[in-house]
Amino acid sequence: MRPPSYKRIVDEFAAAIRAGTLPAGARLPAHRDLARERHIALATASRVYAELAAMGLVVGEPGRGTFVRHQAGYDGPEPSRALPVPRVADLSFNQPLANGQADQLRLALRALSTSGEIESLLRQHPPGGRGGDRAVVATYLLDRGIDTAPANVLLTGGTQQALDVVLRALTRPGDVLAVDALSYPGIKLLASAHGLDLAPIPVTATGPDHDALDRLCRTRPVRAIYAMPTVHNPLGWVLDRDQRARLVAMARAADSMIVEDGTYAFLEAAPPPPLQALAPERTCYVAGLSKNVATGLRFGFAVVPDRYGEAVTRSLRAASWGVAGLITALAIAWIADGTVATLEKARREDAAVRQDIARAALAGMDVTAHPTSYIVWLGLEPHQRPDHVATALAREGILVSTGDAFATGAYRPPGLRLALGTPPLGRLGPVLHRLRHAIEAIPP
Repeated sequence: MRPPSYKRIVDEFAAAIRAGTLPAGARLPAHRDLARERHIALATASRVYAELAAMGLVVGEPGRGTFVRHQAGYDGPEPSRALPVPRVADLSFNQPLANGQADQLRLALRALSTSGEIESLLRQHPPGGRGGDRAVVATYLLDRGIDTAPANVLLTGGTQQALDVVLRALTRPGDVLAVDALSYPGIKLLASAHGLDLAPIPVTATGPDHDALDRLCRTRPVRAIYAMPTVHNPLGWVLDRDQRARLVAMARAADSMIVEDGTYAFLEAAPPPPLQALAPERTCYVAGLSKNVATGLRFGFAVVPDRYGEAVTRSLRAASWGVAGLITALAIAWIADGTVATLEKARREDAAVRQDIARAALAGMDVTAHPTSYIVWLGLEPHQRPDHVATALAREGILVSTGDAFATGAYRPPGLRLALGTPPLGRLGPVLHRLRHAIEAIPP
C-alpha cells in the first residue's frame, strides 16, 4: 500500500532539514502557500506541519509562522545534557542542597543502624505505607492547612508516582484533563501514558484564566483539573482565596476531580488554604520531599478522598507493591524530628537570596518569579527563538529549559525557565550575567 501523498511531503521536508538544506531558523511557507504550491488541501498542509512538529523538526509560532528547529538538542522536553564545552552551570533542573546535609544523612543512617527494629526495614511494607508512618505525614500536613485522617494518606516513591497512581485511579483513556497552558512537564508524560486528552487553560499574570476554564467545563466533560495553586511551576503564582474558591466552585458544578500539586508549596510561608481543605471530597493532594529535602530522596505522598482510597491503593500495588522500607524510615524520621521543617525554612531563605541575585542580574528583562522560589520564567524578544537561545547558552556551558517543555498545547511560548537552586550561591550572579550577555548578543 502506498503511503498517503502528504507523507511524501513530510519525508521531503524532514530529509532537507536533517541534511541542512533547510537550516535551523528557516521559515517554512505559510500553510496556505504550502497548500497552493503542492496542490493539497489546507487541512493537509496543516497535517504536514503537525507531523514535522511531532518529529521535533519544526516549531509553529502563532502570528509568526513555522520555523525549522535547531537540532543541537538543547531545547525541548528532554534536552541533551552533553554540552560542547565544559559545563559552567545547570539552570535546567533544581537540585538544591543545604550545607551539612551530607552529615545529616550520615547521622540519620547511623541512628537507623542502631534502632531496635532495623530488621523491619528489610520486610515488605504494604501499599501506601504503614499506619504509623502515614500518621506522621498526616501530622506534618497540618502545617500546610490539610487536616486529614492517616487512612487518607498514601505513601509513594516520590511525587511523580503519586501523580501517576492518582491519575490511574481517577481517569480512563480519553478523559479530559484540564491543565494550565504552561505547566509541569511531568503531567504531559503521564497524560500521554494514560491516554488522556489534555485541555490547556490560557494563563494570565496572576493565574489560569478561570473564565476559559469555566467555558471548558460547560462545553466538555472535564474529568479532572490539574492545579498548582501555591508557587506554580514555572510561573510562580500563588492563587488568592477568591481564585481558589472559584476553581472549587467550577469543579463542583462540573463534577470534576481536582489534582492539587503541592511540590513547591513549602516555599510560600503563609499561603491561603489549599484546595484540598476547600474541597476534600473531590481533591487529591500530592507532594514529596524532592525539592524541600533532596531530589534523590524518592519519597512522596497522596491525600485522597475516602471513595478513592481503595482504587489508589490498588494502583500502588500494581506499580510497586509497597514503599521502600529504608527510604521511608529515613523520610519519616526527618519529618518527625523537625529536620524537614528546618530544611524548608532554610530553602525559603536561600531562594529569597537567589531571587534577589536574579533580579539584579536580569534587571530590565522580562522576568516572572515568586520572591522565594528557585524558578525564574524569562520571556524572550521576538527575534530570540528559544531553541537558538538554548543552543547559544550551551556554547557558553549553560544548560536551560525552553518554554516548549512546559507547554501543554500547540502554543510554544517564547521563553526560558531558569532553575536557580543548583549553582553554588557565589557563582549564581556571574552565571546569570554571562547568560544575559549571551542572549543580548543574539542579533535581530
